[in-house]
Amino acid sequence: MSDMEKVHCLIIGSGPAGYTAAIYASRANLHPILYQGLQPGGQLTITTEVENYPGYPNGVMGPQMMVDFEQQAQRMGADIRWGMITKVDFSQRPFKVEVDEEKWIEADSIIIATGASAKWLGLESESRLNGHGVSACAVCDGFFFKNQEVAIVGAGDTACEEALYLSKLCTHVHMLVRRDEMRASRVMKERVLKTANITVHWNSEPAEILGENKVESVRVRNTQTGAESIIPLKAVFIAIGHQPNSGLFKGVIDMDDQGYIITQPGSTKTNVPGVFACGDVQDKIYRQAVSAAGSGCMAALDAERYLGEMEL
Repeated sequence: MSDMEKVHCLIIGSGPAGYTAAIYASRANLHPILYQGLQPGGQLTITTEVENYPGYPNGVMGPQMMVDFEQQAQRMGADIRWGMITKVDFSQRPFKVEVDEEKWIEADSIIIATGASAKWLGLESESRLNGHGVSACAVCDGFFFKNQEVAIVGAGDTACEEALYLSKLCTHVHMLVRRDEMRASRVMKERVLKTANITVHWNSEPAEILGENKVESVRVRNTQTGAESIIPLKAVFIAIGHQPNSGLFKGVIDMDDQGYIITQPGSTKTNVPGVFACGDVQDKIYRQAVSAAGSGCMAALDAERYLGEMEL
């Protein structure tokens, strides 16, 4: 392995967190290499218009915004590559990572920015109408359905929060809950049940989302009787949770029971010195592009400080 490529700072992942880390690391002369992973640009590439990111007064399409981030990182000198990190060895420094199951790289510091993926129901119509009335983020997309009737699928705190958020924008919110109770905390559940324009449909799940090019209605199945009914509406928000993309680091980096990487409060440090985590892979609370970008900046600054102290 004598001809192994060596890198000062390796960034794994290419959403707002990874690209921002690359911008800052490049400016700090860390000569970062960034591997984009399976979905270059991350979750933003499956959204349509982003209107809540500062600096884009007229809004921007999610994929275009990620192209802008990537170009800025490249202009600063980041080495951005196609490819997937398939294995890691953090047992000693320099750390070793395997790319595309074929070559190994040594890195003095690592920034994990692998993000999270929304969990989906798995319906054909759900993926076909994604971005055309089907969304996994009410805070991102609720605004486009102002004064319309919508549905939200889910029964946890996030689903309740999103239902309450939508109730302020939309004429009516149908909340589809699979069982006869919610997983959500009592206070969230009570808030939802007290809100006049939210109807909770117990023992209900979407059998199909109907509409040719945009959502027109949802066919709802009763999970106990099997009876089906159709609700006309303009959007279906899926809020059945997110899955952090952290499987690669299991057993090496400390995580919570859901698989989110644990970072030291007020920093992006993981339990392995020299390995940092930012963005949605370690943030299950905010999950916004702007907060992910902010934590990418923090990770690059933490890595720069670490490398300075190590004099690597």
